[in-house]
Amino acid sequence: MARVVLPEESAKEISELIDVLISLFFESLPRRDQRNWARVYLNGLVRTSGKKTIRNIAGTGASSVEQSLQQFISKSPWDWTPVRRSLAQYLERTAQRPLAWVVQPMVIEKAGDRSVGVGRQFVPQLGRTANCQQAGGIWLASSEASFPVEWTLTLPGPWTNELMRRRRAGIPDTARSLTPAQDAVHAVQRMAATWQLQRRPVVMEVANSDIPQCIESFALQDIPFVFKVDGSLPVSFGGAGRHKPGPHTAPARELIDSLRSQRRVVEWTRHGRAEGAVTLLTSAAILATPGEDRPVPMPPTPLLLVGAWTEAALLPSEFWITNIGDRPLAQLFLLAKLTDRVSLDFTETCEPVGIRDFEGRSFRGWHHHATLASVAHASKLLGARGRVPDAFPVTGPPAIGAAPAVRPRTGAPAPVPRTGPPVLPPRPLIPGQSARREYIR
Repeated sequence: MARVVLPEESAKEISELIDVLISLFFESLPRRDQRNWARVYLNGLVRTSGKKTIRNIAGTGASSVEQSLQQFISKSPWDWTPVRRSLAQYLERTAQRPLAWVVQPMVIEKAGDRSVGVGRQFVPQLGRTANCQQAGGIWLASSEASFPVEWTLTLPGPWTNELMRRRRAGIPDTARSLTPAQDAVHAVQRMAATWQLQRRPVVMEVANSDIPQCIESFALQDIPFVFKVDGSLPVSFGGAGRHKPGPHTAPARELIDSLRSQRRVVEWTRHGRAEGAVTLLTSAAILATPGEDRPVPMPPTPLLLVGAWTEAALLPSEFWITNIGDRPLAQLFLLAKLTDRVSLDFTETCEPVGIRDFEGRSFRGWHHHATLASVAHASKLLGARGRVPDAFPVTGPPAIGAAPAVRPRTGAPAPVPRTGPPVLPPRPLIPGQSARREYIR
């Protein structure tokens, strides 16, 4: 029941900010008491030290507080999707405009077998088998900050195949057992189709076995992507013209290494660090073949394979596949590196507000907790940057597919200082950009 004791002024500012967020993002909750318990829970996530369990959030108050929070989180049937959508739309329209949607895996190790979705499974992020839940967050990421707005919880086969276990956890009839990457792809597709957000490149790491389906799924909705892939991935290239041989197939690592004479140098600044970094890049046009399980084959999709060397490395160490063909190579690389921005914000902000701390056993409760933790994360970052949200939503999100604003030229004069709340440029700079530096030389 540990609680952080904040100065009176700080506690008041946090409470006022949370009141504004409740009015912005929780209008879809039909009852006033639900919005009140959302306020209590958010204050607890932000202000309680230690593990953010319902018992700790309730603190030393009456047991009725803990019971009411249990009811609100684990049993109350409020829909979390409108809250997440409102959060994403607000962030899209404010100074925190994202450059990409970044998919960040999250592994929650567990001791028992009752938490929804838990099971013994191999986890690539850990490099071993673990008894855990596998989840994923979709983050709106810019060079300055990133915010989780959507979550997936992967369900191993026993959780969808065993009727009694499914009923006890309250798993919806529509939920299926998929891979974490498939869950993430479906979530991105729903966001692109129904959330009224401007489409941004989707940045995520994809296993070799999931690559064909991920490419096809995003191609169907014209969603741009940057997939981090393993160097062992077989890729097809060549044979584009009448007199050109091919196509040929080779591992991505071998193809990129064969083009080392065409490398270009990129200088950039690591997220969360002051020092610069140097990376060497090259790329190759490749073709993606459709998945083997498609009844009607689709024509190969033209893609770009990007490879990177650290400054002193003999062999390329990182590889990405993208369907974005109209951006400089340096911009594609810096988009891919937004995963570092997300990892930093996850560690410094999302974990401290308790994203991994839910101890309940229901599917609904897990998603309610993740939703409120996302809003708590936003409150911490918005508050730290002195950007208290407006109490009244801005009208109309930008149209899907709208042309991006032109980025200010390098060396452009600084804007005249203004009074009042800070106003950022209409489009954020590419991560790591500096007015004193060229990125490709």
